[in-house]
Amino acid sequence: MNNFFKFEDWQLELLEKQKEMRNMNLSRFATKDSDFVIKYPRKNSEDFCRSNFTIDVDRILHNIFYNRYTDKTQVFSFYKNDDITRRSLHVQLVSRIARTIGQSLNLNLDLIEAIAIGHDMGHTPFGHVGEKYLSEKYNEKTGRFFNHNVHSVRVLQIITNSNLTLQTLDGILCHNGEKAFSHYQPIPIYDFNEFGKKMEACYTNKEEIAHLKPCTLEGCVVRISDMIAYVGKDRQDAARTRKYPKEKFKHSAALGTSNSEIIRNMITNVVKNSLGQKFLKIDDEVYEDFCKLKEENDKLIYRDPDIDYEYDNKIKPMMFNLYEKLLNDVIEKNYDSPIFKHHINYSILYSYYRNRERGYLQIESNDVVVDYIASMTDDYFIDLYSFLFPDSQLSIKYKTYFEDYAN
Repeated sequence: MNNFFKFEDWQLELLEKQKEMRNMNLSRFATKDSDFVIKYPRKNSEDFCRSNFTIDVDRILHNIFYNRYTDKTQVFSFYKNDDITRRSLHVQLVSRIARTIGQSLNLNLDLIEAIAIGHDMGHTPFGHVGEKYLSEKYNEKTGRFFNHNVHSVRVLQIITNSNLTLQTLDGILCHNGEKAFSHYQPIPIYDFNEFGKKMEACYTNKEEIAHLKPCTLEGCVVRISDMIAYVGKDRQDAARTRKYPKEKFKHSAALGTSNSEIIRNMITNVVKNSLGQKFLKIDDEVYEDFCKLKEENDKLIYRDPDIDYEYDNKIKPMMFNLYEKLLNDVIEKNYDSPIFKHHINYSILYSYYRNRERGYLQIESNDVVVDYIASMTDDYFIDLYSFLFPDSQLSIKYKTYFEDYAN
């Protein structure tokens, strides 16, 4: 090896001592760098600058699907507004909040970051509503269910073969933070066989994801940080649409109502109750207040009938039509279809979808279609629909930057 890229013995010794000191100083409940569980040996096993959890972070950041966070709905679709959160910003906010809590509790920050930035890789276009429609169609065809947290693992570990650690994958699988709890305690670490069973159970049992628990305290931190990141931010974004003035939100108690107040107060309460513990804890009053904020968001934002109309009357039939058309293209081997040109035959994905020796498609057709649709950004979805159904009456109208000037 060229000496420019080779450490001297004393440097290797110093790097190793620094690594040992970092891990010795972690909480006794933290995941140590040496605790990693990996399915296949890594080529860069002698990476003296990075832990295996740091390698997880880098592999997620450089994954071909990571860029697509940029144009995927977080909550608000149909707005041309650069100040409204997209999923790319959401995962960064989750990472920042989780790292702040993790640093205060002296946990493994690299593992926290890996889970945080990878947790939504499997999200569909148009957020949780798109996820619901895709699962409905997938279930109709196969009897199986689609969940974005499960699909995030499928994207990272199966489709793109990133060979991440079990702790990172488990945190991603178990991040589903739609329901808040006042107490979070990890389950004991397990193996990849058990992990595969947990994933499969989510495909066959609709209620299974509600029972998932992370196997590390770092995974628990990301799970609660996911909620902290969106509760106040969704209110902030709602105000920026001008459709939801601040006065519309009535609940105000211990946590405050602004995004900054909610984040600061939640972080403080979690850390105050969890220092030196093997679990995360929130005070009962704070927990109740947080739940009321989530409930108000659900009532005023997530279940807004005007938004539901756009989704149910446009996105849903568009997604169903796309699903059927793409499924037929796969079955009929229409190699000119975008599902072949942009997905199956894409150079990095080719080896997963096709048999190496004979080149035939080796993945079940419905799974291929679900993989493709879930990978789409909002704009790609709309453009693809227009391309495949040029005579359709279904169309999406975005609220533009200068629409207010016309009124």
